[in-house]
Amino acid sequence: MTEPLSVHVGLDGGRDYDILIGRGLIAGAGARVAALGARAAGIVTDETVGALYAAGLRESLEATGLRAGIVTVPPGEASKSYTRFAEVCDGLLALKIERGDVVIALGGGVVGDLAGFAAASLRRGVRFVQVPTSLLAQVDSSVGGKTGINSPHGKNLIGAFHQPRLVLADTATLDTLSEREMRAGYAEVAKYGLIGDEGFFSWCEANWRGIFSGGPERDEAVAICCRAKAGVVTRDEREDGERALLNLGHTFGHALERITGYDSGRLVHGEGVAIGLALAFRFSARLGLCGGQEAGRVANHLALAGLPTRLQQVPGGSGDAGAILDAMAQDKKVRDGALTFILARGIGQSFIAPGVDRAELRAFLEAELAAA
Repeated sequence: MTEPLSVHVGLDGGRDYDILIGRGLIAGAGARVAALGARAAGIVTDETVGALYAAGLRESLEATGLRAGIVTVPPGEASKSYTRFAEVCDGLLALKIERGDVVIALGGGVVGDLAGFAAASLRRGVRFVQVPTSLLAQVDSSVGGKTGINSPHGKNLIGAFHQPRLVLADTATLDTLSEREMRAGYAEVAKYGLIGDEGFFSWCEANWRGIFSGGPERDEAVAICCRAKAGVVTRDEREDGERALLNLGHTFGHALERITGYDSGRLVHGEGVAIGLALAFRFSARLGLCGGQEAGRVANHLALAGLPTRLQQVPGGSGDAGAILDAMAQDKKVRDGALTFILARGIGQSFIAPGVDRAELRAFLEAELAAA
């Protein structure tokens, strides 16, 4: 097996950890988890991913002498709920997971967020390991310690910062993803270029097909995104400043997820982000911050990769401008009732824009909804 790529997240207080990226990492996970000093591991997964990989992961853990058990939840964003959170916590306690043991999140972003929050809460904090199995989770949500669940009031409003001790991004698991899930994860890949690396966005324009097909471009893209996020997390762990840039496109995207009731049949997170990225650049162009040509380049590339870029592409509708604004009002980036957006002066030139004018935003949304 080829030696995995490695990215180090250099946090202080002995909380630094490695992200390992490569094919076949689940088969060797046991030795790496045992090296953390745990005696037992609770695997949290969903029904779809668990059927594919949970038995192999458990076998690898038990081969090193670890006691291992599995807690399973239904797939989909709806599992990031109070009810499933309680079920996961109780399931881990039933497995007798102690503070010195490990919770392992085996799945996509939903499982990672849910299992991570359970680990942060269980016995006031249990170590956890991320084994992300979706492109979105491998390049974004598994890194940086954000954990949480959703509320009827909005997405990710209940949670904690709880850093993993290890991330094992087995890129072979992406071979089993549906085309839709690969596309959704790709929105987060492109996002890193749009935030602060125009060269990477240009690389994506030239190499996105290799990422989808599983060529060497896939591991390279995951590593590039993880390095970018690791750098941001190291400088701004708790999103007091620069880390907010990682939310490019997310204020729009999270609002659309809330409007669709977190129904993955209608809209998955990456699709909401793709629409949000295109909207953020068109809104920036409307405000005179960047050129319309750059906004068009962003939307054209996302569409070429099979992603939606317009509000009209939300199945069942996105609501009117008022509904979208109401959904945005519960965004985590709201400060004193004022919306904070991530906007752009160009590709790779994103910045934090506090206090965006609501009237201007409403006019923009109305124009977008009226567009052919």
